[in-house]
Amino acid sequence: MAKEKKFVEAITSMDEDFAQWYTDIVKKAELADYSGVRGCMVIRPYGYAIWENIQRELDRMFKETGHENVYMPMFIPESLLNKEKEHVEGFAPEVAWVTHGGSEELTERLCVRPTSETLFCDHWSKTVQSYNDLPKLYNQWCSVVRWEKTTRPFLRTAEFLWQEGHTIHATEKEAEEETVRMLNVYATLAEEFLAIPVVKGQKTDKEKFAGASATYTIEALMHDGKALQAGTSHNFGDNFAKAFDIQFTDKDGKLKYVYETSWGMSTRIMGAIIMVHGDDSGLVLPPKVAPIQVVIIPISQHVEGVVGKANEIKDRISKIARVKMDTSDKMPGWKFNEYEMKGVPVRLEIGPKDIEKNQVVLVRRDTREKTFVSLDEIETKLPELLEDIQKSLYDKAKSVREEKTYKAADIEELKELAENKPGFIKAMWCGDRECEDKIKEVAGTTSRCMPFEQEKVSDTCVCCGKKAEKMVYWGKAY
Repeated sequence: MAKEKKFVEAITSMDEDFAQWYTDIVKKAELADYSGVRGCMVIRPYGYAIWENIQRELDRMFKETGHENVYMPMFIPESLLNKEKEHVEGFAPEVAWVTHGGSEELTERLCVRPTSETLFCDHWSKTVQSYNDLPKLYNQWCSVVRWEKTTRPFLRTAEFLWQEGHTIHATEKEAEEETVRMLNVYATLAEEFLAIPVVKGQKTDKEKFAGASATYTIEALMHDGKALQAGTSHNFGDNFAKAFDIQFTDKDGKLKYVYETSWGMSTRIMGAIIMVHGDDSGLVLPPKVAPIQVVIIPISQHVEGVVGKANEIKDRISKIARVKMDTSDKMPGWKFNEYEMKGVPVRLEIGPKDIEKNQVVLVRRDTREKTFVSLDEIETKLPELLEDIQKSLYDKAKSVREEKTYKAADIEELKELAENKPGFIKAMWCGDRECEDKIKEVAGTTSRCMPFEQEKVSDTCVCCGKKAEKMVYWGKAY
């Protein structure tokens, strides 16, 4: 029992030190580890399995919406990057450069891609001729490098995994529809697959992506009241098309510029899963994304017939769930703690007494509630339980978000809320950049988004008191 207790004590309480709690879970649940490369992490098999499930689901959704996977080079010549001035200025502080090939200095520096807009544009400028070539609906799974000053596993690393969608269209209307459609794909993944409620909206001009005409975002609230930008979708208009001379001959015989979008979601979403659902015993995974949905723990496995029965159950439920059976020589209590740490949604216990009663014990990870289920009903009861856990995690996260969402009528109220009640703060904004900057300076909060679902918190701007039409979610963010 001493070892079992130590296993749980290895996690710092989230109320004591949320940042350390997060790091403890990342390491103890074997999601990732620090590497010998500055700012980079080692994604361990269990963490990568979670990412693979996210990747698989997203890839399915992309293909259902007509997108194709491609791959671009990881290096971008400096001259190519410099073609779109606003874009390069936005990324300049984070760019990593290759200056030598072997022992020879390169005639032109190569940027290690921070994102791939310029590469796609260069390709399209050579391959798109006619309206018959449009639209191009591409997606790329890759890693990118952004030389971050402060790093934390999954949330902010120098290299991270992601997907980046890039599309071009014949009309501005089609590009806008694509931008919003893909944001909705991200929202569906977050809410229905990861059980994370999100706010959909538009970024202010200050917070939009470098080079974009408009940026849309899904914002999630973490357990500590900080916001996390979980996915973004950008409408570039014809900005890049003009910089890279991407033109096509339209149906009317005239040359026109294409309209472009891009959108991305990264391994940062893994951090959201940890911080939205985790507790002081470790990770809590929604069943849909969990690599192991059910772990079978034989009790008194030395007794004849117990392991055989457990194997029989495993074979049956493997058809309806992702299952693992642990027959190691660790004590059952240690195993319980280990799989709680890893966030496995359901623990199935089977021992000699259970076999006599023709039953198993099912234990939920989220509430630790135990239920006794007849072996005759397991194929029916287990899917119902997994579905209920998925829904309960979403409902709990949404309830926490609602409890930590406040309203402010003036800047002093906003400042007091930001200092004493971390969370989303709804407040009106006049649209002036000076007011946005002042709010950050006074309250330490940034605009998270102007939600699509607007409401009138008051008639005037929270900062200057002038008439305001836009309600904005403000908050401190990762």
